[in-house]
Amino acid sequence: MAEKSTGRQILANAKVVLLDEVIHGGVAIEDGKITEVFSRADLPSGAIDCQGDYLCAGLVELHTDNLERHMSPRPSVDWPHAAAIMAHDAEFAGAGITTVFDAMRVGSLTSGKSKYKKYARQMANEILDLREREALRISHYFHLRAEICSETMVEEMAEFGPEDRIGIVSLMDHTPGQRQFADLRQMRIYMQGKYAMNDDAVDEHFEHLRSIKAKFGDENETAAVAYARSYGSVIASHDDTTRDQVIQSAKHGVRLAEFPTTTEAARVCHEQEILVMMGAPNLLRGGSHSGNVAASALVEAGLLDIMSSDYAPSSLLMSATRLGEMTGNMAKGIKTVTYAPAQAAGLDDRGEIALGARADLTRFTLVDAFPQTRGVWVQGNRVA
Repeated sequence: MAEKSTGRQILANAKVVLLDEVIHGGVAIEDGKITEVFSRADLPSGAIDCQGDYLCAGLVELHTDNLERHMSPRPSVDWPHAAAIMAHDAEFAGAGITTVFDAMRVGSLTSGKSKYKKYARQMANEILDLREREALRISHYFHLRAEICSETMVEEMAEFGPEDRIGIVSLMDHTPGQRQFADLRQMRIYMQGKYAMNDDAVDEHFEHLRSIKAKFGDENETAAVAYARSYGSVIASHDDTTRDQVIQSAKHGVRLAEFPTTTEAARVCHEQEILVMMGAPNLLRGGSHSGNVAASALVEAGLLDIMSSDYAPSSLLMSATRLGEMTGNMAKGIKTVTYAPAQAAGLDDRGEIALGARADLTRFTLVDAFPQTRGVWVQGNRVA
């Protein structure tokens, strides 16, 4: 993580994105915090000239699978973890993201043909070590993806505690035939495309997962909620599809719904005061790759609160500017990737350009309607 800047800096001649408006002006930074926000046309002496670019709060990412991609860039390849973590960190800094919740699966399969092993505790240790050595550019927290349909979730979650910076625990259930893969045809296409399974292998895998859910599902769900509370984490649901699922999420104390798959589920989330997060790739591609509700439909219904890059880091800022264009309000679009996710995660010190806030800032311009980052600061230090 970058050290706090102690000298005074001024960034000026920018389109400064505030919570509800965009002004022409700049900010002053001292001791890693924003000490002044001003609206003026001229360039103060000694200021960094932003040349009319946008300047917004650093982006906050709550759910990303990107770390796993760096850990295993090809099937059966286990990349050196320190190198993977630092590459992941640098990629996020370059995308304008200054706070990330690294999503890691807890819960493995130890039987059946499609086995997968635990990795979360080891990876968390390595990230914490690199953070302690100030080898990371941006701020890292953890997001444990508690896989309900698994054989080892309880023991894997027991390896973590309140000291581990676990900001979010999401309740994941990938049992075939419900939630993200309510349409079994879509799940079959996914498994065959990703793992080169034939029809018989897919059928066998489906039956194995159903047996695991029947044996461990209730115990795992109860334990995941209890562990999340013991960590002091925000509890998130994942792929809620029906009203009943959302109501159950609310009973668990869920505050954040990741990728609800239907408009009905998103609407009930708002009724239950649960924030709705959707994937930026869904918005940019014009729909869900799993055949579920399009993010744009939730935008039109006023049901989308937060964007996540999911599997494509650069998509986060792209989605925010796309939302700005769709709504005619750039501040509203940027809010879904800055203030809204910060508040959802309980981080009150960042996510907006305001007096006293962390000087986590992203400067960008638009090139053919696509955002290009031109400077990123974490606590006043430039990291990209």
